[in-house]
Amino acid sequence: MNHYILDACALLAVLNKEDGAEPVRDILDQAKSSTAMVNMNIVNLLEVYYGVFREYGKEIADNILYNVKSSGIVIIETISENVFAEAGRLKATYKISIADSFALAEASVSGALLLTSDHHELDAVEKVEDIKFYWIR
Repeated sequence: MNHYILDACALLAVLNKEDGAEPVRDILDQAKSSTAMVNMNIVNLLEVYYGVFREYGKEIADNILYNVKSSGIVIIETISENVFAEAGRLKATYKISIADSFALAEASVSGALLLTSDHHELDAVEKVEDIKFYWIR
């Protein structure tokens, strides 16, 4: 079974019907049918939530949060010591956001594929780190 870590930009691609949404939808369908495992760190979900809240308001943000939590995506709400330390190392080493450091750390520690489109921050990481990426565009 394939295992994915969902970055905020991948989920936003689906919500905003952007390029790259189709492979994310396919993977989310696999999660619903239990043929893939999709996890998302709560920090990355926060990125989606506050962006939607800022743009569209609390009601829509809360609705999206509810839909995500009932979609087959497993939200990682507790940060393990390994993920904490790895996120700190990655944040200290690269010019990345704190949220990206958590998505990367989750993928690094679990061996999962990071589902993302965030080339501008993560291309440099991919060149050096042993983290698997699934680029949606």
